[in-house]
Amino acid sequence: PPFTGLLLLTIFLLHIKPLRMIPTRLVCDRRLIQKYISDSMELENQVNLCEELPLLQQPVLLPQVGFSLREWMAKTTQVKGQEVLRDLLTLVDGIAATQQELKQPCPSVLLQQLYGKASFFVLHLRSYGSQEPEATSQPEAAPELTPERNPRKIFQTYRQLLQGKIHFFFNDLRRESSCGLDHHARSSEQVQHPSNWATSKGQQ
Repeated sequence: PPFTGLLLLTIFLLHIKPLRMIPTRLVCDRRLIQKYISDSMELENQVNLCEELPLLQQPVLLPQVGFSLREWMAKTTQVKGQEVLRDLLTLVDGIAATQQELKQPCPSVLLQQLYGKASFFVLHLRSYGSQEPEATSQPEAAPELTPERNPRKIFQTYRQLLQGKIHFFFNDLRRESSCGLDHHARSSEQVQHPSNWATSKGQQ
C-alpha cells in the first residue's frame, strides 16, 4: 500500500548513515535561508489569524532555542550541528503531537506545512553528515525543554530557531565548504554545455 511505502521510505531516510556530500544549494546559496525565515514569519502570521485555536490539553515539549552568541561561536561545527538537529527533532515531535490534538481546519493546514518544513531541515542535516557525533566526544548535557500549551509558540519556536542557530550554523557550513570552487566548476560547465546548465538563486 502507498502508506506503507511512504512509512518505509521515512524510516530509511531517518536511519541511513549520513555521508559527506557536495555542498548543496541550501548551504551555498545564502539567500535561501532568508527565504525560509520569511516563510516562517508568514506561517506565524497566518496562525495568529486562526479564529479557533484553543490551548492544548496536553502540553508539548519545545526546545529552548535562545543562545549566547559567544558560547555558540566557541563550539565546533560538529557540536553545533548536533545541537541544531536535536532542537529540530524535538520540535518535529511537538508538531506531530499537536497535530494529533488540533483538528480544526485552519491550524491543521498550517501545522502540516510547518511539519514539512522542519522535517526538510532534519533530513538535510542528516544527509550532510555534520551532525554525526565523534566516537570520542563527551556526552552532552540534557537539553532544556519547555512544556507549552499554546500552539502559537510552536510556530514562534521554529521561526526563532531559523533566525538563530540554523542561520549561524549554515553560515559556518558555507565558510567550511567548497561552495566557491563548486560555483567555478559549474560556471565552466555552463560555458561548455549551456543547454544543460541551470542557475540557482536565493538570498540571505
